[in-house]
Amino acid sequence: MAISINAKELEMILEAAPATHNVMLVGRHGIGKSEILTAFFSKKGMRVVPLFLGQMSDPGDIIGLPRLNDKTGKTEFMPPYWFPLDQQPIVLFLDELNRARPEVLQTIMDLALNRTLAGRRLPQGSRIISAVNDGEQYQLTDLDPALVSRFNIYTFRPSVEEWLLWAAKNEVDQRVINFINENKSFLDGDDTQEDNCLEKTPDRRSWQRVSDLIKGVQNLDIFHKKMVAGIVGVRAASQFFNFVSASDLITGKELLLHFSTYKERVSKMPLHQLSALNESMFRFMETEGVTDEKVRKTVAKALGAYTDMPIAGNESEAFAHWIALYSGGSYPQTALFVLTDTPKLYGKIQKFISDL
Repeated sequence: MAISINAKELEMILEAAPATHNVMLVGRHGIGKSEILTAFFSKKGMRVVPLFLGQMSDPGDIIGLPRLNDKTGKTEFMPPYWFPLDQQPIVLFLDELNRARPEVLQTIMDLALNRTLAGRRLPQGSRIISAVNDGEQYQLTDLDPALVSRFNIYTFRPSVEEWLLWAAKNEVDQRVINFINENKSFLDGDDTQEDNCLEKTPDRRSWQRVSDLIKGVQNLDIFHKKMVAGIVGVRAASQFFNFVSASDLITGKELLLHFSTYKERVSKMPLHQLSALNESMFRFMETEGVTDEKVRKTVAKALGAYTDMPIAGNESEAFAHWIALYSGGSYPQTALFVLTDTPKLYGKIQKFISDL
């Protein structure tokens, strides 16, 4: 079994591994493999070329089509559309590797070992990354051990917290964020449903589509529920709409910018709602940033007041959860803000930790 990594660890591996190391990511569909790779390498100015091997019926789709060279009288292969003729390094993302036909997989052998394709060598510094699905629900091709040996293999399991942070940065509808924050098991599927290829289950891509559908719609009706059920499945849709109907959650942004308005409600919250509020608070500070001087002062004051207030006997547990988020390393900009703008709170954090 391959070692499991999350999105942050994947980026660390990509940063540390030499370009000559091939990487294989094992995981279910819809967990953001291509999006994370594209974002990571785009920052480095490298083009990511996705090849969906499961859709290719012939090796010519990868190596190009043969033609007769009139001058030499020999057959040569025309470069495929994606091949970098400008000699700039690329990232070749071989998606659905274990859905490819055996004859297509044979063309990958030389590419993975020698960076060579029909006699053409990839530019120096190019990377090869593959992705495979794992599970009995997929129609898969067995991979040759010789091909597998050419890759460093990792089971890719990005955390729910990473997705929530991404969702906040990408303006996913707040109702979707709040629902997943409180019902984390629904982000990557529903294991309680029977194995049926036509039974919809949720994944990360589908929740983004739900957000696109309902964003800007204040009142959701039965029509929206049916549409959402077609995206994430009946059970997930029912849970989502029950949550939205019953929910009266406060967002971290609302609390930090209008603390006095929500103070009394917060003081009566149960611990699980306080935990959700803590996470929402950190996502707001990390993704939207606190750059305006007036807003910085407002947020700093609200943070101090929130972490000082008595909360229905849960202040110790709620503050412990808040500190766990602060110390976890997932919110570096927020940690810096606390250090620089709320020295009293920072001292309180240090004392809490030392007293443990």
